[in-house]
Amino acid sequence: MERLAGQLIDLASTGIDISDLGNGPRPGGPRRMDAAGGWFYFLVAPRDPLVVIVRIVPPFDAL
Repeated sequence: MERLAGQLIDLASTGIDISDLGNGPRPGGPRRMDAAGGWFYFLVAPRDPLVVIVRIVPPFDAL
């Protein structure tokens, strides 16, 4: 998760709008991104260089 969050921050620092990455009901809300058989939810602060990981769901076989 730390590596994937770091990659999101690297993308944002290059000027790419990451608020449309992943799946989500609308821009500005929580986004879901698949990762290694599980997924995580994140929020993007559009005016600040901030990505907030709000939930991590591990793969089901790991539960």
